[in-house]
Amino acid sequence: SGTLSFTSHEEEEEEEEEEEDGAGVELGEPPQPTGAAAGAEDGGRCWGWCAGGAGAAPLPGAAAPWGGPSLLTRQLQELWRKSRGSLAPQRLLFEVTSASVVSERSSKYVLYTIYLIRSGRFDKAPAAIARRYSDFERLNRRLRCRFGCDMAGIAFPRKRLRRNFTAETIAKRSRAFEQFLSHLHSIAEIRRSPEFLEFFFLQDLRAAQRLTCTGMYREALATWANAYRLQDRLGVCGSGRFLLTLAGLAVCHQELDELGEAHSCCEQALQLLEAQGSHPLLGPFLQAHVHLAWKVGKDKRRSEARLQDLREAGPPLQQQPTLKECLIKEPLE
Repeated sequence: SGTLSFTSHEEEEEEEEEEEDGAGVELGEPPQPTGAAAGAEDGGRCWGWCAGGAGAAPLPGAAAPWGGPSLLTRQLQELWRKSRGSLAPQRLLFEVTSASVVSERSSKYVLYTIYLIRSGRFDKAPAAIARRYSDFERLNRRLRCRFGCDMAGIAFPRKRLRRNFTAETIAKRSRAFEQFLSHLHSIAEIRRSPEFLEFFFLQDLRAAQRLTCTGMYREALATWANAYRLQDRLGVCGSGRFLLTLAGLAVCHQELDELGEAHSCCEQALQLLEAQGSHPLLGPFLQAHVHLAWKVGKDKRRSEARLQDLREAGPPLQQQPTLKECLIKEPLE
């Protein structure tokens, strides 16, 4: 884990942790990654031909011990083919990078900032969330209700009535939360559950939707982008929530006159919808894609053909909502 910083404008106090019904904290780059959030971790392995190892290349002028360069190449290729199948699966790391003591009118709590990091990968933009103890406690309670057996061996930091805001307590809880999330993510059934996934990105989706509805497109764009990255890291880039996120990005980019980026978002969504004969967002995405392709000078014939198929198979497209209308009306419970 990286360096953990603590921020507080008050002296340490001995008082009770935040109220259960306290208000949650919500967070706020165009789509770059398109793969699932889980890939491969190589851990810096040398695979037998690193300098000084058994497979090191011969010095200049020395005879090749394997029968010449071509044989060496064939052996390395064969070793690579075998090693590809034995690579450890890429892990998703959860790192608490900072913790701040927040004082509000009726409560005081610690806000933990957690980065989702794919091991073996460099991500240009972070995927981050900010959560308080009560958010983690709510997730723990919901998962134990649904996955009692799987959760039996997973530890959760107990609630304290005193000394919640000391550096020692915050540091211990930070490490405990990292281990808690890592343990949850290691269990396939739990990491695919709505309870686990929505803990990470539902707050961002709701905040981005509100910002979009009120015309704060620049702020909404940043929040939609973080929700995109979170879903990408978690490997849920084919879900309905992810399509809604692409719709939010497309709408905000278009409202900010960033038409090329909006067009790219629509293209990615239509690729995900390629195999689906019908979807509530298919028509709106096709209409937006045709309009944006015309604006930026891209090929729109395929989308026009798919729109024609929709006209022949369903109600008039004039009765369908626009992408922005779908975005505003979508309930995010």
